[in-house]
Parts: sequence; C-alpha cells; structure tokens
Amino acid sequence: MSTADTVSTDVLIIGGGPSGLATAIHLADLLKSAGLERRILLIEKGASVGSHILSGAVIKTDVFKSLLPDVDFAEIPFNAKVTKDAMMMLSENGKIHVPFHPPYMSNKGNYTASLGQICRYLAKKAEEKGVEIYPGFAVSEILYDNGKVIGAKTIDTGVDHHGNQLENFQAGNRIEAKLTIFAEGTRGSLTKKLIQKFDLAKGKNEQIYSLGVKELWSVPEGNIAPGEVYHTMGYPLRDEFGGGFVYGLNDNKVALGLVVGLDYEDPTFDTHNAFQVWKTHPFIANILKGGKLVEYGAKTLPEGGWYSLPKLYVDNAMIVGDSAGFLAMPALKGIHLGVASGMQAAKTAANAFSKNDFTENTLKQYDDFIKDSLIYKDMYPTRNIRQGFAKGMVAGVLNFGTDLVTGGAGFVGKLKTEADKDTTKKLSEYKKTLFHERYKNKLEPDKVLTFDKATDVYYSGVNHDEQQVAHVKVNNPQSFKTVNIEEYGAPCQYFCSSEVYEIHTDKNGNKELRIHAENCMHCKTCDIKSPGDGITWSVPNGGNGPDWQNM
Repeated sequence: MSTADTVSTDVLIIGGGPSGLATAIHLADLLKSAGLERRILLIEKGASVGSHILSGAVIKTDVFKSLLPDVDFAEIPFNAKVTKDAMMMLSENGKIHVPFHPPYMSNKGNYTASLGQICRYLAKKAEEKGVEIYPGFAVSEILYDNGKVIGAKTIDTGVDHHGNQLENFQAGNRIEAKLTIFAEGTRGSLTKKLIQKFDLAKGKNEQIYSLGVKELWSVPEGNIAPGEVYHTMGYPLRDEFGGGFVYGLNDNKVALGLVVGLDYEDPTFDTHNAFQVWKTHPFIANILKGGKLVEYGAKTLPEGGWYSLPKLYVDNAMIVGDSAGFLAMPALKGIHLGVASGMQAAKTAANAFSKNDFTENTLKQYDDFIKDSLIYKDMYPTRNIRQGFAKGMVAGVLNFGTDLVTGGAGFVGKLKTEADKDTTKKLSEYKKTLFHERYKNKLEPDKVLTFDKATDVYYSGVNHDEQQVAHVKVNNPQSFKTVNIEEYGAPCQYFCSSEVYEIHTDKNGNKELRIHAENCMHCKTCDIKSPGDGITWSVPNGGNGPDWQNM
C-alpha cells in the first residue's frame, strides 16, 4: 500500500490560469530583487497548462506590460488587435446595429486571443524565473495544523467507483507550504471549502454566476476579418440576462459563444441549446457559412462584482483571480483583473517573506494593494450594475442608468443578490412558456451549423479515467428525487452543457438520475445551479477533463 509523501515548499499556488501564473511570475521577480531565494511550486489539474483554460477572449493587455516589463510586447501571443467593435440587437430574423457602445463595453485597444495559449506562454516565462510547474495533479484537500492552512494534498489515485483501493493505488502527496495561493478559477472546490471554514463571505453578497458556451470555427476567407468583434443582445434570450459574442481571429478562425446569467427562473433553460438557436440567426449563420467546428467548451464566470468578493486572506493563504470573483461587469472581462490580483498577491507575499510573517496581520496588505490597483478602478464604479438585472432587463437598464449618474452608488445603495440555485422556479410555479417548448422547432441539430451536446463534447477533447470515484455527487439522493426531479423537473439535464446528467424513466414511469461524469468539462454549473441540497463538484484525477488547445 502506498503512503502519502510530503513535499515542502515556500509557496504553493493551486491553479495554472492567468492569476496563478501572474502570482508566480511577479513573486519570482520581487524575491529576486530582494535577494531572497524561495521555492515557488505551482500545481495544475489539467494535463498541461492551458488545457482547462477557456475564455472569450478579448483582453485588456496593459497589465501584461506591467507583469512582463522586460518582454517585447509583440512576443506575447495575442491574436489580433480589435479593428471593429459593434453591438447588435437581435430579433428572431432581424438585427439593429446599436449606434453607441454601452458604457464600460468598448473594446478599443484590446486584443483577441486564445487564453490557453497565453497561459502556456506565461508558464514558460515562469519556469525561466525558477518557478516549478507540475501539470496533471489534482489537489483535493486543504491541509491544516492547529486550524491554520499549511498546504494541500493531491488526490489519491488507483481507486474504484466505490472508493476501494486497487492494485495500482497511489496515495496523494502532501504539499506543505508557508504560503498557499488559491487560483483554481471559478467556483474552485478548495476555495469553496476555505470560504466556508473561515466564513470569508460573511457580510458579503451571494456570488452569482453566468455560464458561457463557446465554439471555435474555421471559416472561409472573407467571412469575418481578424479583429472584427461583435456582441449581441436579445434573441434568443427573453427574460434571461446575457448575450452573444463573435470574435474574428487570424488564420480565418472565429470564436463565438453565448453567455447567460444563471439567475434565470425557467427550470428547463438550456444554455447550450440556446447557443445553437442563436447560431441559426441569419447574422451569425452567414459568418459561419461554409465553415467547420474546431473546438467546443463551457465555463462559468463570477458576476457578483465588488460586493460579492469574499475576504481574500487567512493566515498562510490568499485567494486570487476568478476564485475570488475578480470580474468587471458589464464588460464581462476578468483576465486583466486576474493578472492584477496575482500581482497584488505577489507583492503581499514578498512582504511576508521579508518579515517571515504569514499571519493575517501581514497578509491584510492584500486588501490595500487591491484598492490601489486597476481592480478597484474597474469593479467599484460598477458594483451595483449586475444585481439590477435580477428583476429583468427593463429594471436592469434603469438601474444601470442610475448607477452611471451616481458613480455606482445607485439611488437605494447596495443591492443584494440571491444565490443562483434559489432563483429557479418549480415547474408548478413557472407560468411562462418553458424553454424547450418555446424553441421546440429549432432544437433538432443539423450537424452542420448546430450540434447536440454529445457531438460538441467530442470537440472538447474531454477524457476521464474509468476507475475513480465520480467527481460529481448528489448530496442527498432522496431529497434530490423528490425535490430536484419531481418538483423542478431535473434542471441539471438542461443546464449541464456536456450531458453529464440524464433522467431515465422506466416502464412504470419511475425516474432516476444517471450521471455520465466522463463527459464533464468542469464548468461547475451543477455545483452552482442545482436547487435544494443539490450537487457537489470536486476534482477528478489529475489530467482528466477537457483538453482545449486553442480556446
């Protein structure tokens, strides 16, 4: 039987996205400037850095100049500079070009990019600075000593579906660190536990999320130019908050997707299928005409804003990036904020190492650095905008206007949020036309322009080891059957963008949930949106999940 090995490091960074890599790079630079030699270890659950990274992405790039001051900007693998930036209001078959950009939503000076490729580039830069990066390792447990964080443990492997040890059992490694940085991305499973254990969200708004589904296409030359950017509002969304995006890339590629707030009420709403309906609009279909699907993915985004940020530190630990909720609304941009948060965490860490003090008393500097950075500048003026849309588009637009004239304060002060899982209505309570009924004539995929979930999942490169405990768990099977299935109609079968959840009905009409965890793209919507006791998402074996190359 294998026993857990212990690895010691000065800094453990959990997650190889933009925030984790920025933390590593900037901390390495600061420690070198201070003449301090410290071990920085970064663990990434994807098979390689970038394989679990998905974003639009149109990026505000100035922060990269601060992160990499000695690098030629042209060397960073951004794709195309934005040359055209338009907002379109869609009806079922028509469109109106909005003659102005809504405030905060201009992309002038920004670049399109594959965030996965950006992260692979940043990983090389980090390694050049001495950072140790280990992809393919899933971290499943926080380690504590006398109630304080002392590191984390990687997942045990070589177990069957019931948790029994197989002949190839390998205990996970204990990684003990003076300082642990949580950079897991949206709804990080360990970050969630950390926030709960230390009540870091006390007095804060509930974090709310959106789900974005995205495809990358190769299209004939002339369909769309590199740097051509479109955002859409309206069709096929009705009461839901969200919209579509189309980004022209180099080499006749186009990234497109639909992002929908998870605070919708319809228990049958299906973001993946809404995205397929959106593609049938003539404006979108003409851009894709003659093209081919290259890649597919899905990701959740934290939209709660400034009032939903948890306390960002405890003794020996800090939270960065999407795990904390650093995303600017309504621009829906978080990459530059993730990088900035990593840099502020690195400054805090460098000070802690100079004092050899990793208590909250030192780490509380992180708050001050955040408030003195572009994060505060981007997030604080928009602190009330997203909450206003919970009451519908009209109320949201009116609230948006009041925020603009009051510097974000609004006329009634801080607006609250409601957890996404609590906004879903029961089938008996929802009085409007259900999603799968209102678009029933548009949901049959043609496998040319539109695709079913199984086909799209194939284009995500997703893969999971057969022998392991399922990483998605129904918390209370009995209440799930009586509440989620019978009262709500099993929303998980609709909101899951990769067909993990299937409702099987036997000949007697009895319904049961079947879980296909092997399809999971790690968007964590199930952990966020399931009503009642719901579903918990945790990490599978390291290297499992999607394998995005160009997203």
